[in-house]
Amino acid sequence: MDLHKPVDLTNRSIDDLTSEEKWRLEHQKIHEQHKGHEKMHAEMVIILIVTVIVAQVILIEWKKRHYRSYANVTLLGMWIVPIILCLRSHWWRFIFTWLLFSCITGLIVRKALQKPIDRTTPRLVYKWFLLLYKLSYVLGLIGYFIMMATFFGLNLLFNAKPNEWMDCGLIFIFYGLYYGVLGRDISEICSDKMAAHIGYYSPQGISTRSLDTNVCAVCGNKLLVAEDEEGVLENTYKLSCNHVFHEFCIRGWCIVGKKQTCPYCKEKVDLKKIFSNPWEKPHMLFGQLLDWIRWLVAWQPMVLFLVQAINWTLGLE
Repeated sequence: MDLHKPVDLTNRSIDDLTSEEKWRLEHQKIHEQHKGHEKMHAEMVIILIVTVIVAQVILIEWKKRHYRSYANVTLLGMWIVPIILCLRSHWWRFIFTWLLFSCITGLIVRKALQKPIDRTTPRLVYKWFLLLYKLSYVLGLIGYFIMMATFFGLNLLFNAKPNEWMDCGLIFIFYGLYYGVLGRDISEICSDKMAAHIGYYSPQGISTRSLDTNVCAVCGNKLLVAEDEEGVLENTYKLSCNHVFHEFCIRGWCIVGKKQTCPYCKEKVDLKKIFSNPWEKPHMLFGQLLDWIRWLVAWQPMVLFLVQAINWTLGLE
């Protein structure tokens, strides 16, 4: 189909045109509308490039100088920006999952922020965020395999269109990455608050009370099995500093909460011992991947909105 071939409307209405002619007519209207705007378009591209570069520099400096405020604003943007866009576009599937995630996570965070903290709260919090982390990991893998299967043409075996499989794969990847990043950031806030509320150390790192024998240094509950015994539900881990933990607690502290120090004495955690199984090491790589998504979800829409506002102020279309 030659989109540049003019459409003859002599003695004809738009309803009389074929679908191909309607496409060509629409294409002609767009060209006529933007004819002579090459200089304006170049200015808009320059504004976009300059705004993105300046915004990136500002964000990097903000993160270096005031990390806590940067992290809180980024988390707020991660939580609010997507739901606003989905409400405008009526994407009900994401709205439902977002509401479900927000309700459950809100209850978990509320328990984590309570004073005095309940003895069962840390274990509950880490279990939820560890489950959320693994679920996001699985969703990302499913989306990746669906996209790879589409590239190899496996969709033809099921008589499915490639764009349908690609859309499905992208949805799985987006859900996995989005809730993975959001859950990861919220879990870090919870882990900091709970560590302070448990009371093993002050914000300055000074120990405030001693740890009893055979007690998990994260949740403060009794250990069910010894370090050298095989547990039914979970094992017991001992770090190089000789402090012991429930398996779920220390994994949640290290993987989900992004902590690589002992929650009691602040000594460096020996991750090689905790992740001796090579199949578990991709979880650490996936955790690093999640850190790259914040710009796309939280800050990129804000930057594009700023670019549109600048263009509108300067009268550029």
